[in-house]
Amino acid sequence: MHYFDTHTHAISADTAAYPPKPLGGTRSQWSEQRPADVDGLVRELDAAGVERAALVHASTVYGFDNRYAADALARHPDRLVGVCAVDFLAESAVDDLKYWIEERGLSGVRIRVSDGTTKVPTPGSGVSDARMEAVWDYVAAQHIPVCIQMHSKDTPKLIDVLEPRPGMTVLLDHAGRPNAAGGPPYPHLAELGRLARFQGVHLKVTPPALRRLADEPAADVTEVVRRLVETFGVERVMWGSNFPASSGTLAELRDGIEAHLSWLDDADRAAVLGGNAARVYGGKNR
Repeated sequence: MHYFDTHTHAISADTAAYPPKPLGGTRSQWSEQRPADVDGLVRELDAAGVERAALVHASTVYGFDNRYAADALARHPDRLVGVCAVDFLAESAVDDLKYWIEERGLSGVRIRVSDGTTKVPTPGSGVSDARMEAVWDYVAAQHIPVCIQMHSKDTPKLIDVLEPRPGMTVLLDHAGRPNAAGGPPYPHLAELGRLARFQGVHLKVTPPALRRLADEPAADVTEVVRRLVETFGVERVMWGSNFPASSGTLAELRDGIEAHLSWLDDADRAAVLGGNAARVYGGKNR
């Protein structure tokens, strides 16, 4: 099995070289309670038998300063691809993206729209804010994967973005936080399912996504994951450990996800655990 973890983080202990400036003004708890630098991340990847990973810039530590992720990527180009963050509302947003992707070697970009807290405010009116049009046009034209952290209730706004750009590659962080309230037959999953017609939309199954589902008293987590895979297609589902933001070793976090994928046959499980991410991010950094 070839593993590709689509959602990891790393921060530096050197606050002079990489000073914290978190979005929303408050650092994430994980970054203070269980920080890991890139060397610690790579050790966790090794221990878990994970060949490659996407290093997602920690915006709740560094805001839009992607230097540590870019420097970490330069040190481990055989193991990591990078996902940056820029201010989608800034007039310089496209130029900023070009710098981090075309000059510093990152492969994707992330935007946080809603994450269940008030610590990181929603940018503008959300993903469909008219000021973001130039960014969406650029990433769509350049085939840059966009990781979007949102709730399923944000689906209508994302549809507004995708309608004129149906081929844009989107990775929904934490599986788009699907709504399994009420249990079977899970009618609220249709909210997220409206995105399935866009072939570029992918789901990241992560510990926060599973925890959200487990918090619904009547929900069967494995059954909800199965329904999501059936809705979007196995070729558009990936996994991410969320290490170290989620507590536990990377191997433990991966095993927790695999436990809900045992119903897949070997080929489909291999696609979810590695093949799909390798296809989206390519065989090497940009």
